[in-house]
Amino acid sequence: MEIAYYVVDAFTRKRFAGNSAAVVEFLHWPDDAILQNIAAENNLSETAFIKPDGKNRYHIRWFSPLCEIDFCGHATLASAYVLFNCKNNQGTLTFETKAVGTLRVEQQSDGRIAMQFPNLAPTPVDPPAALVSGLDQTPLKVLKNRQAYVVVLADEHSVRQCQYRSDDLKQLAPYDVVITAPGQEYDFVSRYFWPANGSDEDPVTGSIHAALAPYWAKQLGRNKLRAWQASTRGGELFCEVTAQQVVISGFGVLYAKGVCFIDE
Repeated sequence: MEIAYYVVDAFTRKRFAGNSAAVVEFLHWPDDAILQNIAAENNLSETAFIKPDGKNRYHIRWFSPLCEIDFCGHATLASAYVLFNCKNNQGTLTFETKAVGTLRVEQQSDGRIAMQFPNLAPTPVDPPAALVSGLDQTPLKVLKNRQAYVVVLADEHSVRQCQYRSDDLKQLAPYDVVITAPGQEYDFVSRYFWPANGSDEDPVTGSIHAALAPYWAKQLGRNKLRAWQASTRGGELFCEVTAQQVVISGFGVLYAKGVCFIDE
């Protein structure tokens, strides 16, 4: 069986930056083992699998090379990019997910893709020992939501210079770790580590901004924010916070398209 696939660089305006995601569409779900094998073969931080369910309506699932992921922002953006720009969809897309409900996505007039995510604001917690030993920076505070520990550092320099110990951070599974601080050019910056679920450092993580944006909106006293994920590739995110939702938007660039061959 021949299946079309696409690779999109998400949260960037240029290729070879942002976070790459593969997008594969199936008319019927194959066995989960096939989905996992495809994601491992792609060896990107995520592969998104979409299945149509009516006009502009899709089921979506996300897999890292290691496992299925509950929630992934950049691969959602990549999927919407493909549907809008390669398959000529128009209007609002609806993605049905297993874990985070219904996600609605629109493409704005400037090409930016806006995704309506649930508000997943984190709450304060005491830092576990593996978190403290896994980072070489001292947290100002530690919070957590369903996805990750949120570690607030003093400034952007601390975020950029932070060194991490993957073996320690793996002990926090199933939770990942994001470090964040106020930015200079941007409202806030972050880096994201997920050695237990994907790879050591994720280039750009749209989903965690459903936690970061509510936190920084409260700290900074405004609900519209620009964010930068300070990985080697880097990525730009636009955030708008409401009581129930966080709208995360960004640009995407098509890197590749092709065909993969799957045994039926």
